[in-house]
Amino acid sequence: MGHPFTQHRRAEVAATPEEVWEAIATGPGITSWFMGHNEVHAGVVRTVFGGYAPELAITAAERPRRFAYGSAPGDDGRCIGYEFVIEARQGGRTVVRTVTSGFLPGDNWADEYEAMTLGTDFYFQTLIEYLSVFTGRHATPLTAFGPDGRDWGSTRAAIVRQLGLVEPVAAGDHAQADIEGVGRFEGTVYFANARTLGIRTHDALLRFIQGLGKGHIAAHLIFAPVADPAGAEATWLTWMSECGRSPAA
Repeated sequence: MGHPFTQHRRAEVAATPEEVWEAIATGPGITSWFMGHNEVHAGVVRTVFGGYAPELAITAAERPRRFAYGSAPGDDGRCIGYEFVIEARQGGRTVVRTVTSGFLPGDNWADEYEAMTLGTDFYFQTLIEYLSVFTGRHATPLTAFGPDGRDWGSTRAAIVRQLGLVEPVAAGDHAQADIEGVGRFEGTVYFANARTLGIRTHDALLRFIQGLGKGHIAAHLIFAPVADPAGAEATWLTWMSECGRSPAA
C-alpha cells in the first residue's frame, strides 16, 4: 500500500518572471528560500541539508516560464517531483504556480504525508516572502539541528514565549527578542503552522522547524553579511537548546 499525491499552490508576487526564474532555477536563488545549500548544474538540483544531499534530475527548463525536477521511483516506488510555472502579469507582477507530486510507500504514509504537506506549505510561503521582500538578494543559510527526540511541542512553546508571541501564532504577529550573540531584533510572523514558524526581520527570514525524530531545527536565511556562519549557527543552537530545557510558563 502507498499513497500517490499531487498538490497545487499558487500566488501572485510583485516580481518579474526573470526574477522568479532566478529564485527557483539557480543555486543561490533556491538557497535564499529553501533549505540548506543548493546547486543547479549538470542537469540536476542538489540540496545539502545536514547529512541529506539528494540530487534531483531537471526535467524541464524553459526560461522564464517553467522549471521542473524530481527523483526517479525507487525500488519501493518512492518519488517526488517539483514543477514551477511562471506567468507574467501587468505592472511587473507574476503568478507563480507549483505542483508537488510523487508517491509515498508503505502503510504508514499518512504521518509522512502530513509532515511533507506542512513543510511544503512553509517553504512555498517562504518563496513568496522572499520574492515579495528580498528579490534579487542572496541569503547565507544558517542551519542548527537540535537534539533528536526532544519534544517539539515544549520547545516550540518556549521559542514562542521567548519571541514575545502568544499561541495561536498567526501571520502578522509581532516578534521581538534579545539573544546573546545575536542582539536585539524585531520582526513579523510571515507563516506558522503546527510544525513551522517563520519570522521576517529587516535583513533575515528566521525559521524554526520540527525535524525528523521530532527534534527542532533553526533554518535561518540571512540577507546581511555573516562574518562567522559556524559561530552564528552555534549561537542559535545554544539558544534553541536552552528554550528546549526551559520550564513551561
